[in-house]
Amino acid sequence: MPKYLIERELPGAGKLSPADLKAVSQKSCSVLRDLGPQIQWVQSYVTDDKIYCVYIAPNAEMVKQHAEQGGFPANRISEIKAGIDPTTAEA
Repeated sequence: MPKYLIERELPGAGKLSPADLKAVSQKSCSVLRDLGPQIQWVQSYVTDDKIYCVYIAPNAEMVKQHAEQGGFPANRISEIKAGIDPTTAEA
């Protein structure tokens, strides 16, 4: 199943408190439960003004649907074509 990188523009994201991040996570998980097991949240990274999320989903439309139902921005949804890390340089 495809993986997607979602860029969410959220000014001040890096200043969100642990309680704020917990609330956002709980809302996301609630929407995911309603959408069913075909969409999965893998991980998110918080920067100063953006949150980058990795999701597994059958298509970008389902990722967009999650964002709309959760009230989250999804400014860019990009399908991940490959992953590399330092071990890619080996062999």
